[in-house]
Amino acid sequence: HAQLLGIAAAAHGSARGTRAPVRAERGGAASPRGPAGLRIVDFSALWAGPLCARLLGAAGARVVKVESTTRPDGARRGSPAFYRWLHDGHESLVLDFASGAPAEVVAEADVVIEASRPRALRRLGIHAEEFLAARPGRVWLSITGYGRDEDRIAFGDDAAVAGGLTGLDRAGDPVFLGDALADPVTGVFAAHAVARSLADGGGELLSLSLAACAAALADSR
Repeated sequence: HAQLLGIAAAAHGSARGTRAPVRAERGGAASPRGPAGLRIVDFSALWAGPLCARLLGAAGARVVKVESTTRPDGARRGSPAFYRWLHDGHESLVLDFASGAPAEVVAEADVVIEASRPRALRRLGIHAEEFLAARPGRVWLSITGYGRDEDRIAFGDDAAVAGGLTGLDRAGDPVFLGDALADPVTGVFAAHAVARSLADGGGELLSLSLAACAAALADSR
């Protein structure tokens, strides 16, 4: 019933064994390189995508954080110090998404990070497939709750529960291990996936699932 209403909710362990945390789909020509000096455009918000961008920025990439004038990153309402750390050294752009400006920013990118359902960016005239085909070596990173082929939404807490990344209380019932734990886990998976793809030549659409990343870590214990 929660899924029918578009509410982020999950049954404990329901995502375990359902898919790989990272799926790569070839969409363009290869041109191997590292992240240093590349232009990364980050449309994501909150924690997972920005952490990926932060790690790639630490590896030498130039990161541009893009926000909508009508929907800024919700992480701005949290700890200012944590937000500054996630976006340290990044350029910030706040755009009217209805103006066509986001597509212009994407045209200059080597890597795009986003955490939207595919139809949202397509409505803005931004297509991952066209981005990858336009120039060799590009990488498109998509972070969603359960993968691009699922329309379900998720946040760090319920995705961690879906992946079984929880502890147990004295009664044997699941409890959270940390705040929105699937977010930092996915951010690390994502940064590794992008770096691996670039080294292998890029030209890939990388689809990451918050729940599957949490499940992968839970299954490794």
